Amino acid sequence: MREMEMRDDFLIEKNKQVVLDFNMQVIVAGNRDAFDALMRRDFVNRSAPPGAPNGPESMWNTFEHILRPALGNLTVEIHDQVAEGDEVTTRKTINGVHIGPFMGVPATGKPVTINVIDIVRVEQGQYAEHWGINDLASVLARLNNRA
Repeated sequence: MREMEMRDDFLIEKNKQVVLDFNMQVIVAGNRDAFDALMRRDFVNRSAPPGAPNGPESMWNTFEHILRPALGNLTVEIHDQVAEGDEVTTRKTINGVHIGPFMGVPATGKPVTINVIDIVRVEQGQYAEHWGINDLASVLARLNNRA
């Protein structure tokens, strides 16, 4: 029994590392090779808007063509990670400086902080599914001086 618990603990820590690697290598660094290695081909983003693509390329597009061009000095700060079984929940902030157009808002030069909670199901060391919530709507309102 103890051996099984140790294997489960090892797998949980390994899955948490996969999520940490994704945040640092893909979101922050924009490393396409890391993205390809960390994403299953049949990955599903359960938080994609209705009717929007929800596969791996939609995630890459979000980071590479929306988030990273808009936010200079991009960082991800992991506050908490909780894991059970094959799912890892992460509370984090994405920080940067608004240097380029961001979802219709021209660059303002203002600091940006996006609060995020993600749940990722990891299968064999890769992202299999993702659910997430964030405060992006309020961030965009602040950038537009509406909040």
